[in-house]
Parts: sequence; C-alpha cells; structure tokens
Amino acid sequence: MTVQSNVYDELAEFLASLAPEKVLAFKPSEKKQHRLSELLSFQQSRDLTLAEKMEMDHFFTLERIIRVAKAHALTLISHEPAHS
Repeated sequence: MTVQSNVYDELAEFLASLAPEKVLAFKPSEKKQHRLSELLSFQQSRDLTLAEKMEMDHFFTLERIIRVAKAHALTLISHEPAHS
C-alpha cells in the first residue's frame, strides 16, 4: 500500500502545483455527494454489493488524493511571495 500511497501523493502534488487556488476551491458535485451519502446509508442498513463496495473505495481514494492535494496547495500558497 505504501507504493500506491506514494503514487497518489505524487498525483496530488502535481495537481496542486498546476493551480493551487482551484484545488482549494474544488468540491465534488451535489450528485456525487448525494451518491456517497446514499452508499453510506446502504452500508448501515444492508451489505453492499461488490460494485457498491468498489464504488465507495473509489470515492475514498479520490477523497484522499484531493485532501493531500489541498494540503500541498495550502503549502504552495503560503510560500508565495506577497504581491504589492
């Protein structure tokens, strides 16, 4: 998992370096947020299908990448020289 995590971290750093402000402003669409809520609700009331488990895993993987990208974006922005 460490190698995979490093690849995700590299992707997150790359995304953050392209446009830190856009990375910080990013939010999943309402539709995607609703779908994740739906999956979490299903998980509490029944066993998820294999497809639903995989979908949820993808959500959490992407969420991790975005979280790391936002952390890198904050670091990049905080180290930018002040514009006068």
